[in-house]
Amino acid sequence: MPETQLPDPRRWRALAFIALAQLMVVLDATIVNIALPSAQADLGISDANRQWVITAYALAFGSLLLLGGRIADMWGRKNTFLTGLIGFAAASALGGAAVNEALMFASRALQGVFGALLAPAALSLLAVMFTDGKERAKAFGIFGAIAGGGAALGLILGGILTEYLDWRWVFFVNIPIAAIAFVGAVTSVHEPDGTRNRAPLDLPGTLLGTLGLVALVYGFTRAETEGWSDTGTVSMFVLTGLLLVAFVLVERKVKEPLLPLRVVLERNRGGVYLALGLAVIAMFGLFLFLTYYLQIVKGYSPIRSGVAFLPMVAGMVIGSTQLGARLMTRVPARYLMTPGLLVAAVGMLLLTQMNVDSSYVALLLPAQILLGLGLGTTFMPAMSLATFGVEPRDSGIASAMINTSQQVGGAIGTALLNTIAASATTSYIGAHIGGSTPPELVQLQGMVNGYTTAIWWAVGILVVSAAIAFFFVNATPDTEQAAFDELDGEGEAAPVMIH
Repeated sequence: MPETQLPDPRRWRALAFIALAQLMVVLDATIVNIALPSAQADLGISDANRQWVITAYALAFGSLLLLGGRIADMWGRKNTFLTGLIGFAAASALGGAAVNEALMFASRALQGVFGALLAPAALSLLAVMFTDGKERAKAFGIFGAIAGGGAALGLILGGILTEYLDWRWVFFVNIPIAAIAFVGAVTSVHEPDGTRNRAPLDLPGTLLGTLGLVALVYGFTRAETEGWSDTGTVSMFVLTGLLLVAFVLVERKVKEPLLPLRVVLERNRGGVYLALGLAVIAMFGLFLFLTYYLQIVKGYSPIRSGVAFLPMVAGMVIGSTQLGARLMTRVPARYLMTPGLLVAAVGMLLLTQMNVDSSYVALLLPAQILLGLGLGTTFMPAMSLATFGVEPRDSGIASAMINTSQQVGGAIGTALLNTIAASATTSYIGAHIGGSTPPELVQLQGMVNGYTTAIWWAVGILVVSAAIAFFFVNATPDTEQAAFDELDGEGEAAPVMIH
């Protein structure tokens, strides 16, 4: 056993600033959605083009995460983290100052580029700074709560800034957050020596992987607006398959691949990437439908609908920091993830009972609490296992994979479930319009029928995710700690595989 390095005395202070930066990135996934109608009106963005405010960010962020993780391993996680902060803040300033749609789209793409540097660097810094089992559980509990609750908090903050200040503040708010995180990271974040991977960049793999992810994310985005049978949509998915198959073949052959296949083929990490990606499909679909339900069907204001998500946020924080973090060092991860996903599925199942006049307190409140507790308990061990047993020099790319699974899951969830909901709504209205029920009420009933139909699919997705977590994830607290002890301080050590 190698001599264990003493833990960095500044690690907990560093965690605060790393978590703050991660919160900024996660918030951005939803905070802009609330402000989009106001920004569209001010900048004269057409209905056909408004999707690019969201798509430009998703494409850049989702497609460049693997490259961002590899850069973090090569160049240093702290350097990459600080660069990502500066770039994200600058891109946010450009978005807040945008005077036309071209500047807005450019700023969103730049935010995605620098977010793809920032997110994997943040997670991989935690992976190399916290190696003690109990401390690691607490650190990743906090990080997991932010990852899970940040998107819902973005809905609240977006509503407040848009309603009381101006839509531009959903961008400008990132500047002080990034400044605080930058100053704190400079003084508090320390990257252990000997953990970089200085091998030259795998250019063929980078090109194929990036283009494959661009095609995948764009394919799902296009499916939402143009339909699944659209020629362009089908072409994107065919191209995705060809590019990703070529990517895997290249990664098997090159000496220093962009994504070493050992990172994803280890059963615990692979199981976590797949299970969490599926869970995010369900979660992002839920945010979309509940936002529409509260604002359109129930008539809530943006702020009120944002506040209505608070019970879910609270549940995620409690599930992650009080349940997941406390039990992670005592209970095998699959016995946290599997029940957590099933509890979330029960919460989702309650929402299938929604109708036009459903009570928030009687139905939506308990459903959100169950969803929050379940997903929060799941995210914490998932974030920790994302870098389970991986070589320190690969921690950046392993961290990028967990972000990639979430980003791709979000794109799939928004497109797939929204398409299911729209089809069910159209069928319901066609079958019920023209009767004794007022047309306006039929329209609302059709919307809710669409939401609940899609939510049934989300329930099934969460159950499949729970099954994957149970059958693939077999790490125990003892074997996890043994893996990190074996790797502690050894940049070239072989990963410990648990079977």
